[in-house]
Amino acid sequence: MTAELAILGALALPLLGAAMIALANRSPNAREAATLATGVALLATVVSLVAPVRSGERPSVTLVEMLPGMPIAFTVEPLGLLFALVASGLWIVNSLYSIGYMRGNAEKHQTRFYVCFAGAIAATMGVAFAANGLTLFLFYEMLTLVTYPLVTHHGTEDAKRGGRVYLGVLLSTSIMFFLFALAITWHAAGTLDFVPGGILSGRLGNAAIGGLLALYMFGIGKAALMPFHRWLPAAMVAPTPVSALLHAVAVVKAGVFTVVKVIVYVFGIDSIRGLSSVDWLPTVAAFTIVAASIVALRSDNLKRRLAYSTVSQLSYVILAAALLTPLSVMGAAMHIAAHAFGKITLFFAAGAIYTAAHKTEVSQLDGIGRRMPWTMGAFAVGAVSMIGLPPTAGFASKWFILSGAYEAGHWVAIATIAASTLLSAGYLLPIVFRAFFRPSADGHGHAHGEAPLPMVVAMVATATATVLMFFFADLPLSLARQLVGG
Repeated sequence: MTAELAILGALALPLLGAAMIALANRSPNAREAATLATGVALLATVVSLVAPVRSGERPSVTLVEMLPGMPIAFTVEPLGLLFALVASGLWIVNSLYSIGYMRGNAEKHQTRFYVCFAGAIAATMGVAFAANGLTLFLFYEMLTLVTYPLVTHHGTEDAKRGGRVYLGVLLSTSIMFFLFALAITWHAAGTLDFVPGGILSGRLGNAAIGGLLALYMFGIGKAALMPFHRWLPAAMVAPTPVSALLHAVAVVKAGVFTVVKVIVYVFGIDSIRGLSSVDWLPTVAAFTIVAASIVALRSDNLKRRLAYSTVSQLSYVILAAALLTPLSVMGAAMHIAAHAFGKITLFFAAGAIYTAAHKTEVSQLDGIGRRMPWTMGAFAVGAVSMIGLPPTAGFASKWFILSGAYEAGHWVAIATIAASTLLSAGYLLPIVFRAFFRPSADGHGHAHGEAPLPMVVAMVATATATVLMFFFADLPLSLARQLVGG
């Protein structure tokens, strides 16, 4: 298979899978087999692009030219390939987990769930491989629309209310700010192509660059930069596999991926380094990191605590990219992958606890680790990674971010990383302590065991991957180096 065919295959396979899932509506086993088979085929297709990209090739495909000089086109570059590898790999694991969760909780509308999930992965591939701002914007919006039925899956008033917030914030920010930023970029540069080194050098003044950066950063609502973050906790009304999709596989990762891509390929880190008009972004990201961590610290609901943890961790990527040093940008790229594996493990554990024990609050988890050791063991690994301790992927990415902050002499960033590390430990480690070292809250000892086997297998797989990424970081590290021209 040529690289060009692999790009088209990565875009088409999830859509083909969605059609197969829909046709298998009356046969759950066939439906779920189609989901898993499509996921494996997609991952194999994306993996086939690793060798050419690492050797310096940038395969591309143009589908159609919508307007003169504005095609729907795709190019595989290091950051997009890393994102596609993470999303396609985690789709398989999330699908396995979903089989146990959806059946274990007797969820309705399971075919619609799997179809929309496949559609979300198709949109994610489009975002990952977008060659220009127009293509990225179209697939970015597609991702918002196709995940809306997943957020409102339960059909309750709470689900509908959460869906309205989700759709309202994401559509309004992208149309009011993101699209406007693209229009300004087109007017200033005459192109929306993603080019190493950026396309705006010498085309806008200092103040205009600062204003345009603000439009992009707040327009990319999926990155959950405060104050446009409320859609993320609002979407927690969705089933846990959807929360995993939102937080680890596709949606928020599409946000921070777009942030890094815009800074590297539209502005250019060398072109805007030292400009006073961009100095505000690390401060806003730092505020988001600390403020969201404080909210997480005070939240008793487990999914809400994890949601605000995500808001905080996403701004690590924004902070790292905004420091504009090669080391920090490498850290931003690596944190996209590290956070994905750590956070999906935490949400998998939260869903397993709900399925097996019907508990949703942190205060209810006393002693649960002795009854669900695999679940809480996996949770502990994910927590250590979110804190940023070895031997987990979170340590590796945070090390590069901290090194970049030191290189830039940005003491606010260094202090923020130190404070948020303590805060992360403060809202995650007590959960592990409760689970393993406090007596059972309900006094029933081993009244229940683990969640269904597919859920446990998925959790153990992502927790294991979180540790393995610490020891075998060659692939994400090599792609991160290529991103900054190393």
